[in-house]
Amino acid sequence: MANTLSLFERRRRRTRTQLRKVAGERPRLSVHRTNKQIYVQVIDDVAGKTLAAASTLDKELREKLKSGGNKEAAEAVGKLIAERAVKAGVKEVAFDRGGFQYHGRVKALAEAAREGGLSF
Repeated sequence: MANTLSLFERRRRRTRTQLRKVAGERPRLSVHRTNKQIYVQVIDDVAGKTLAAASTLDKELREKLKSGGNKEAAEAVGKLIAERAVKAGVKEVAFDRGGFQYHGRVKALAEAAREGGLSF
C-alpha cells in the first residue's frame, strides 16, 4: 500500500504535467497549504523566477488575521497575491494547486485571486 506522501507526490506530478500542457507562456500560481498557514507564489517557469509571493506570515496579514489556517486567511492571501501580481504586470496565470484538492482553503484563495484581478 502506498503511503500518503507518495500519493500526494503522484497527484502533484499529475497536476504539473497537465498544467505544462495548457499553460503555455503564462506564469504559474502555485499554492502550498499546511494546517496552520497558506503560501502562494506567482512563478515564471521560463525565466525560473518568482514574480510575486504572499502568505499568512506576511506582517500586514499576520496582525489582522486570527488564524492562518482558515478560509478567511486564504481569502486575504488571495486578494494580496492578486494585488501584488497585477502590480508586477501579471494578469493571466495558470493555477497550480499542487497535490491539494480544489476545495476549502485552496478554493477560497483561488476565488479571491480572481476577484482581485487575476484570470485563470
